[in-house]
Amino acid sequence: MDDEHLEIIYLDEHIVAINKPSNLLVHRSWIDKEETCFAMMMVRDQIGKYVYPVHRLDKPTSGALLFALSKEMARSLSELMQEGGFKKEYLAVVRGYTDEKGEIDYALKEVLDKMTDKKARQDKEPQEAVTLYEKLSEVELPFPVGRYDTTRYSLVHLKPQTGRKHQLRRHMKHILHPIVGDTKYGRGEHNRFFRENFDCHRLLLHASKLSFVHPLTQENIVLEAGLDEVFLRVIKALSFSIKPSETELK
Repeated sequence: MDDEHLEIIYLDEHIVAINKPSNLLVHRSWIDKEETCFAMMMVRDQIGKYVYPVHRLDKPTSGALLFALSKEMARSLSELMQEGGFKKEYLAVVRGYTDEKGEIDYALKEVLDKMTDKKARQDKEPQEAVTLYEKLSEVELPFPVGRYDTTRYSLVHLKPQTGRKHQLRRHMKHILHPIVGDTKYGRGEHNRFFRENFDCHRLLLHASKLSFVHPLTQENIVLEAGLDEVFLRVIKALSFSIKPSETELK
């Protein structure tokens, strides 16, 4: 990873956005003390400018990740995000057949880190969390995984309306359709099935689109991040039928 260049999907004088690979941390964390590669550091070295994080993606999640190139822009973008000015869209492969579309309105208790959140309140009330989803495609495979003779999967389009930690992963688990490859909230037997049959060793969750109005230019910015080879291979292997633009490798 040290010698690799990250894919830059947008760059101007004020902001930069990349297509973050799966299993790359956004910044240094006590959770992964042994890690030496971070998206912040790599982008800084790649463009020769210091960058400021605006939002986060979990380490195993890939896709559109935005940085500011100044403290002032980072502050403006953070305020915009808090006001609901960011529209985020994701693709995910989940266990089972989901409904055609739906809304998950399920409050989530804050996930605290044992080391960095030692002094945080442990008795906070669950926070409002809402996710919209739509099924794009489905497949039934003639392989027994768990107690059934066949196994079913769905490709879904997810739109979080709030930004809670691990929201999409926890919400999909809540409706009994965990995301494939999720070692924390998912199902081990399905994760193993994908590792053994599709050589897929990643969480199948991808931040495909991020939209917002540029704080300075007032331009409508739409950041689109293409899927990596592993995600594309899974989609092809499962014969999911969706629009080419939704699976374009960029």
